[in-house]
Amino acid sequence: MGTNIQVKSDIEIARDSKMKPIVDIAASIGLDADDIELFGKYKAKLSSEALAKLKTKESGKVVLVTAINPTPAGEGKSTVTVGLADALNKLGKKTMIAMREPSLGPTMGIKGGATGGGFAQVLPMEDINLHFTGDLHAITTANNALAALIDNHLQQGNKLNIDQRRIVWKRALDLNDRALRKVIVGLGGPMQGVPREDGFDITVASEIMAVLCLASDLKDLKLRLSKMVVAYNYDKQPVTVGDLGIEGALTLLLKEAVKPNLVQTIEHTPALIHGGPFANIAHGCNSVIATEAASKLADFVVTEAGFGADLGAEKFLNIKARTAGIDPSAVVIVATIRALKMHGGMKKTELVNEDVKALRDGFTNLKKHVETIASFGLPYVVAINRFITDTELETNTLKEMCEDAGIPVALTEVWEKGGDGGVELAERLLDVIEKSENTFAHLYDLSDSLEDKIKTIATQVYGADGVEFSPKAKKQLVDFDGFGWGLLPVCMAKTQYSLSDDPQKLGRPSGFTITVRELKPSVGAGFIVALTGEVMTMPGLPKLPAALNMDVDEEGNAVGLF
Repeated sequence: MGTNIQVKSDIEIARDSKMKPIVDIAASIGLDADDIELFGKYKAKLSSEALAKLKTKESGKVVLVTAINPTPAGEGKSTVTVGLADALNKLGKKTMIAMREPSLGPTMGIKGGATGGGFAQVLPMEDINLHFTGDLHAITTANNALAALIDNHLQQGNKLNIDQRRIVWKRALDLNDRALRKVIVGLGGPMQGVPREDGFDITVASEIMAVLCLASDLKDLKLRLSKMVVAYNYDKQPVTVGDLGIEGALTLLLKEAVKPNLVQTIEHTPALIHGGPFANIAHGCNSVIATEAASKLADFVVTEAGFGADLGAEKFLNIKARTAGIDPSAVVIVATIRALKMHGGMKKTELVNEDVKALRDGFTNLKKHVETIASFGLPYVVAINRFITDTELETNTLKEMCEDAGIPVALTEVWEKGGDGGVELAERLLDVIEKSENTFAHLYDLSDSLEDKIKTIATQVYGADGVEFSPKAKKQLVDFDGFGWGLLPVCMAKTQYSLSDDPQKLGRPSGFTITVRELKPSVGAGFIVALTGEVMTMPGLPKLPAALNMDVDEEGNAVGLF
């Protein structure tokens, strides 16, 4: 790796790259000026008219990028997503990217931005990682407008007999703020509202985010919003947005946010970045609208789902693909030698040292994710995302372990080389798509009980021995079935760091059970959330947040954003 690459940060590489006007990027995929709505020179939204026209076109191939369980060592899933798309374009395959929008929570917390890295980035990275086109702000506003209207309904006579102790709708903020997990609202006397317990979710955990990402169009968005359960009445029956009669107002607040955002990579590959639910507490995929639009505009779409295959990929395949009628062509599973060594027992501070034994021990984590993707009947390739500290012995050992296990594998160097560093992966991917049998099927039927769906995911995807339900969850299973929600898919809320619900159990744990402490209805989104372990819907900040390194220079350029 050249010294000039080592000293450049991602933000410096991005700033030194020359973008094309977004109208030119749009033209490259057959869109004219009337098909896009400009947000400056380098960002645009696809118009409603353009989206409607695309619905009748034939769909291209959808490739999903997933990964092993993440570690502090990093995996680079977004980087590989970008680099792979650039590489496919280099091979003459008309390719687009469909990715999620970053949340300011992890951007200013611990994880950093989500636009890729090195020479495999989407641009303008500063805008995308900050306010972008305002989609997350619109979702935050819609979420909090609903919360305000619920409290106003209580204040103005409570015609729906809402039990203030059983309001499940929380307020939202797109930042990590543990102090807001549990709050009291309505204090100060009769004129200040009805006192009750409340709390905040991070915006990307709001059901409105999931609804926007699973809606097929504006009409469907409004219908889904109306189905959202916000509370229960004194008879313990669900109360919805439709009961309050405010789905129209919420849709109005989201009418621009529902349109996907068009940007470009460093190598000018068109990218639709839209929606951003987390994969540990929501379904972890970009919007259906963006993925479908990209599939109509290109022959290949490279999309990603959050965290490991146990979370984002499982939810993409069981929830998003089912909802949107997507038949994926293949899956790329990203792994790094550094992360596998951590799964094998190495400490982060020791990762610069060569350790083949730790690599072999950690390989079990990758192998489980491969087995999960294979259980869906999909072709796959493992992408070894190379780091500068990886030794030749370690790289060769990992490739040999994959080959001995019959796992298609390719070395990937897109951080350093952009699309050129992803050609080997792109060629291997095209080969498995052409030569491998694709028998894609969901892991469970919607007619299965909620309990059986949860057990299927826990045993087949996580490798658990079984599932334990808390007394509260057991009662909810009965109640939810009575409310007619039993036919919905399940969205598991679980730590991303382990296949189990204990973040300390790395590698491929065995002999464990998954504990479901509570169920949460996301009827508008179209799934039931099962909360496991200690997973939080409002994260906290670390001891040294990334925000401490952020600034802006006198020319208005971001500093320390990445």
